[in-house]
Amino acid sequence: MSESLPLISIIIAARPDEASVKAVAAAQQLDYPPDKLEIILARGRQPSVQRNAAIRAARGEIIYFLDDDSIPLPGNLRRAVEQFKSPDVKMLGGPNLCPADAPNLEQAFALTMGCKLAFASSCARYRSVGKLRASSEKELILCNLMGRREALLELGGFNEALYPNEENALMDELQKRGGKLLYDPEFIVHRRPRPTFKAFCKMLMNYGRGRAEQVRLHPTLGSAPNFVPPVFCLFLLALPFLPPVCFWVLALYGAAVFLQALAVLSSRKILWFPAIMALIFLSHVLYGLGFWRGCLTKPKPPAAAVSASVKLEHVCERMDI
Repeated sequence: MSESLPLISIIIAARPDEASVKAVAAAQQLDYPPDKLEIILARGRQPSVQRNAAIRAARGEIIYFLDDDSIPLPGNLRRAVEQFKSPDVKMLGGPNLCPADAPNLEQAFALTMGCKLAFASSCARYRSVGKLRASSEKELILCNLMGRREALLELGGFNEALYPNEENALMDELQKRGGKLLYDPEFIVHRRPRPTFKAFCKMLMNYGRGRAEQVRLHPTLGSAPNFVPPVFCLFLLALPFLPPVCFWVLALYGAAVFLQALAVLSSRKILWFPAIMALIFLSHVLYGLGFWRGCLTKPKPPAAAVSASVKLEHVCERMDI
């Protein structure tokens, strides 16, 4: 019965000029009682600012964050609310998977992001890994994430100066306060990766920069693995001046990339093998360079005009309303 279900607010950040928002249509098709669901479309130019404004305006006990192009499975809400019956659970998320009909280039990006060697534990954001379990911010991603509104407000929402790593810092803080984060491999949205090689490279740089800024403001032991790509970049720069034995380290790295690319490719996509190897290598280098950039930049909160420009739209729960 709907009376026993919590009110859920779905928050979707979109650009001011975005006419058709895929996530809105998908959210309207979710299997959940209409009287227990509200959909808020937050338009603006800085997603953290947009989401914070929507959190404050939301009525729901639980917030479901979707990106504008996230297509959630119809049963996501009913599946997740079962876990939120435990008061210790503060956030729950799952992977965003590349649609099967996406162009080959986007599918190659998705395979790379789902590689353990390329994205470490964060590969669980891009493919279903394991089973329902307690997790950390490393495996959860904001384009498919649910959280308790009360817990979000208690922390002041997302740190708007940390975009694109604002959710990671917030989840770290929730765990420090004893909150539980869950990863559910079946809590899925479909979402296409970056559409061009240039956009993919920019994403990697931004991820590295954002992580470095987060580590500077919120250092944790869990962030130690993020220093591997920037150190690898230094190793590559210094390699001509290092003893010949160091080239064996590079050879071992190449063997690891070879085996990882082989492991993720099916026989139908074996021709992608060189591309996947190159993308794994590129992921390490560009993330590392972005990390060094983030060590030199100073996070800045958005201008007041950006915050003032946010527009909230409450969308009807069903397509036929």
